[in-house]
Amino acid sequence: MSNKKNDRRTQILQSLAQMLESSPGARITTSALAKQVGVSEAALYRHFPSKAKMFEGLIEFIEESLFTRINLIIQEESNVVSRIEVIMKLILGFAEQNPGMCRLLTADALAGETERLRVRIAQVFDRIETQLKQIIREADLKQGLRPAMGVAPCANFLIAIIEGKIRHYVRSEFKVKPMDIWQEQWEILAQNLMLNR
Repeated sequence: MSNKKNDRRTQILQSLAQMLESSPGARITTSALAKQVGVSEAALYRHFPSKAKMFEGLIEFIEESLFTRINLIIQEESNVVSRIEVIMKLILGFAEQNPGMCRLLTADALAGETERLRVRIAQVFDRIETQLKQIIREADLKQGLRPAMGVAPCANFLIAIIEGKIRHYVRSEFKVKPMDIWQEQWEILAQNLMLNR
């Protein structure tokens, strides 16, 4: 029984993500979501006590997908610039593969929803920025490199690029992909990111 319940929860979250992708700018109602899943609204609430909890389920998926892989990258990639590149590529690639999630990452889909959800999304970006700061700090110790503009400004600049590309993707209704022309952009960025001590 519990497996069936988990399957239904997953189906609800997948439908919600699909609706976020297929209806850019539209507010998602529980009645429309129930119709998409093929269940009653009451059945939705048996799996999630509120719409906010459904959005939280998607945010948990984002956190798990990104931070599990970021931790692996930190363990596996020793070169600092490569580490930053792989992390940025991971986040932009995840965004491109999950357009509906981008509406959450930009908080576009959270207008009119509980403040707690917007705080949670802000925390996702704060965590990524903290990880980038840590990586940039280690550059000096491990490779004798220092950021061209200081640790905090450098990490903040990288986050601004990530957020900007995701926001552009949402604003273009998923036509301008985050990975489009990224390689050319990264090459210029990488050349100017770190300086030798």
